[in-house]
Amino acid sequence: MQRFNKMTREELNKISSIILDACITVHKEMGPGLLESIYVLCLVYELQKRGLLVKTEVSIPLQYRGVNLSKDFRIDILVEDEIILEIKAVENFLPVHHAQIISYLKLADKCLGFLINFNVPVIKDGFKRFVNNF
Repeated sequence: MQRFNKMTREELNKISSIILDACITVHKEMGPGLLESIYVLCLVYELQKRGLLVKTEVSIPLQYRGVNLSKDFRIDILVEDEIILEIKAVENFLPVHHAQIISYLKLADKCLGFLINFNVPVIKDGFKRFVNNF
């Protein structure tokens, strides 16, 4: 299957920088130790303030052998209909968190995603980039 992204790599990288900057702003303002849902709300606000199209709780249907099964996955934040953000507030990333974002990228047919943990002293230590055919 050939992917037809509406954005170039350069555009995706530019938006990635905006996302990181918004995460830094939220982390500086709120600090670690809050619930994931709080960080989602704050990050959505910051991204929209920067002029980005943001959707939350985006459903991805489970398809098995071409059939939609009665289960949906939920993306925390989808930016510009292209970049998946999976937000965490955990002590450490676990392998299951990495598997989750990789699965979401494949199931949603997106090429770029970020796993972001706000429960860290420095946000860059909780910011991981994942690609799928990028």
